[in-house]
Amino acid sequence: MSRVEGASSSSRRASHIDPSMEICPVMEGDLEKGSPVSTKDEPTTTNSGGGDLFLAKKYQTSLPHKKEYTTVQTLLLAFQSLGIVYGDIGTSPLYVLSSVGLKDPTEDDLLGILSLIFWTLTIIPLIKYVFIVLRADDHGEGGTFALYSYLCRHINFKSELTIQSATRLESDANMSFYTQGEGSAIKSKTKTFIENSKFAQNFLTFVVLLGTSMVIGDGALTPATSVLSALAGIQSLSSKITTGHVVVLAVVILLALFLFQRFGTSKVGFSFSPIMFLWFAALVVIGIYNIAAYNPAVLKGLSPHYIIKFFKNRGKGGWEVLGAVFLCTTGAEAMFADLGHFNKRSIQMAFSFFVYPSLVVCYAGEVAFITKNPGTLSTAFYSSIPKPVYWPMFVLATLAATIASQSMISATFSIVKQSLALGCFPRVNIKQTSAEHEGQVYSPEINYILMIICIALVLTFRQGVEIGNAYGVAVIWVMIITTCLVTLVMLIIWDTKFPLILAFFVPFIFIEGTFMTSLLNKIPQGGWVPFAIAAFFLIIMMSWTSGRSKKTAFDAERKMSMAEFSKLLSATHGELYRPPGICFFCTDLVNGIPPIVRHYIQSTNSLREITVIVTIRTLPIKTVLPEERLDVGRLAIDGVYRCLIQFGYKDAQSFQEDDIVASIIASLKEIAETEEEKEKLQRSFEKGVVFVAGRTILKSKESNGWLSRLVIDYFYRFLQKNCRSALTALRIPPGKFLQVGMHYEI
Repeated sequence: MSRVEGASSSSRRASHIDPSMEICPVMEGDLEKGSPVSTKDEPTTTNSGGGDLFLAKKYQTSLPHKKEYTTVQTLLLAFQSLGIVYGDIGTSPLYVLSSVGLKDPTEDDLLGILSLIFWTLTIIPLIKYVFIVLRADDHGEGGTFALYSYLCRHINFKSELTIQSATRLESDANMSFYTQGEGSAIKSKTKTFIENSKFAQNFLTFVVLLGTSMVIGDGALTPATSVLSALAGIQSLSSKITTGHVVVLAVVILLALFLFQRFGTSKVGFSFSPIMFLWFAALVVIGIYNIAAYNPAVLKGLSPHYIIKFFKNRGKGGWEVLGAVFLCTTGAEAMFADLGHFNKRSIQMAFSFFVYPSLVVCYAGEVAFITKNPGTLSTAFYSSIPKPVYWPMFVLATLAATIASQSMISATFSIVKQSLALGCFPRVNIKQTSAEHEGQVYSPEINYILMIICIALVLTFRQGVEIGNAYGVAVIWVMIITTCLVTLVMLIIWDTKFPLILAFFVPFIFIEGTFMTSLLNKIPQGGWVPFAIAAFFLIIMMSWTSGRSKKTAFDAERKMSMAEFSKLLSATHGELYRPPGICFFCTDLVNGIPPIVRHYIQSTNSLREITVIVTIRTLPIKTVLPEERLDVGRLAIDGVYRCLIQFGYKDAQSFQEDDIVASIIASLKEIAETEEEKEKLQRSFEKGVVFVAGRTILKSKESNGWLSRLVIDYFYRFLQKNCRSALTALRIPPGKFLQVGMHYEI
């Protein structure tokens, strides 16, 4: 265990840390396997003049050597990624062409649609994600939060609304992954602007939370779209099978899917990749058959020339079709979001050499069939399946759609878990469902919310087309947000030449913006749904983030200095009861004595013989090595210590109370200067421990605006009352846990 000496070690160098900076409390999470970021410490001391304990570490990145994968290992990872990453984009042929809704299409129209699909798949998933976005990883992790964390390590965020893991101590500037050369003038100006602009920081945080809310909403939209589209094909067999029958069957499958989540994906996960491999292989075989049997010349539609002809012929109608065409990319963002489960090369290989060509051949086969059977456009996928293999493909399509749904639901659980670790989502129950795979988690509350939304969508719209419109709107906004964040990464972190930044930003924002305008046209036909879902989760996340930030800032303003703490103890000397045992005061503050200690002493007129002020902090890095997670220090008052527990945002933060107590006591004994002090610690430990935490009730001042009162007095307070305690991760028995009520008017 690394340790930090206290004020009594005045011979050591003083640290200078801004005592007002807040930290992120512990949340439940998981330890992601991969390359951790090691933090090497240089013990420092408190400022002996001020008497305050400054828990600080001089961090240096000590990244392990990059793991080298053999060709066989990479191929195996690529195969495994089929069932985790590509289920969503792999099932898009079920509903893309049937969502086009083009009346009386000519062969040139169909070739134009094929060309649009081909170049959309090439430009967005292949060029943008596979070759560019995957490079913007955060120590092997991808997704919106990883990009945000990546930026926060190079920008000094000071906004109250900032996700709390982004906050850092002044001494953290010593962390080499925060520091970066000045670079170009535009990089320096951009970084300075963001650091000095509260609006820019709030806006960036809002954008990240909006993207996260959209992705969480996908957890309900994906199952509804995929399952309903997969089952809709059964209607082509008989006129007696109505939409109502399909809806009932879809609801049954979705209920089973969501109720199954509590058992964990590991129960069926082993079969995901083989099924998806068979699915993609079947798409290729059927696509080649349709091309050869119906229209071999359909491949000329890959030429962009037919896109120009299509828009000339269809005008505004061609623009309206773009929303349906964009659905071929749904699931592309999973390549980046699920990066932490694989490596870049495996994801790149799987998509470039297997998934991408399979989809192109499949769409070409569908279009070849439709050119000879124009009336089948609304049922393109199932109509193009040869009759002898119809039922095997129906079963395979249903399984593939279920896998796509399962993958997105599991991803939603992981996103919520990561949001918890970053302090921007109310604490919900997160359960580990696999002993071998830490990334497999389950949240009952989120699962049932998604289930209700998903089934409500199916019962309300009853058609995959309308839900597909909603799904497309959600995906395009996530992609636009990713484009903007990656552009900032290029500018601030990579220090890319400005013309190259423009070469990335301008084409992609234009292309995605064009798709977005077409999809917004679908708002009356279901496109409003993702905004409603995102608004629901965004209000929750914004209210929680804002409330916690204000509460932490309020604590920091009213913390006690060591001088005030000593004076308080002296004023009650002779009356203050010091019972045996150990009291752990849990606080968000890194420096200073939290207000809860003052409130506790004044209310109970007592303080345990050994008092430890514990802060659990989430750093804006992927993981902290286990042996470097605990720092302890001695205050200038007998029997009073501080303890800092640190995690990365992907680290497991759930542990047994006995384990953490034993670890803290062992560390305290390491810094004990006398045998008497060690004996006192052991004696107090044997007498028993108690954990004390504040139960803070926030109330907005009357002078604040109506929005502040609404957020704090209603939204945040409701969430605070109904969410789990921050200390549930410690698994403290009820008999050892004491909450002290505190009322803050902010």
